[in-house]
Amino acid sequence: MTIAADAGLPSRVLRSLQKFGSDVEIARKKRRLTVEALCARAGISRALYNRMVHGAPGTSASAIAMVLFALGRGTPFDELLDVTKDDTGLLLDQERLPERVRLPRKPGAV
Repeated sequence: MTIAADAGLPSRVLRSLQKFGSDVEIARKKRRLTVEALCARAGISRALYNRMVHGAPGTSASAIAMVLFALGRGTPFDELLDVTKDDTGLLLDQERLPERVRLPRKPGAV
């Protein structure tokens, strides 16, 4: 199964979804889990699993999280965009700091 090029997503995102699906399939096989067993552990249907491993856009984040959890990968969404580890966000915050801090003027003061 291939993903339609006109899915409306950048090709890099589509390739990433396809790689993720391939990686899930390899991880399942390394753990010697059948598709049925993994689907049961993750609480998803076989059809959803098949769409996921083929890189179909639109697979829900909760289904992905459940498959990762069922494969023993914990809860990776906990740290995916953790604000304490977001170097870009921290740098942007630092760039936005004012040069000086002034007290607000009192009304009527000259």
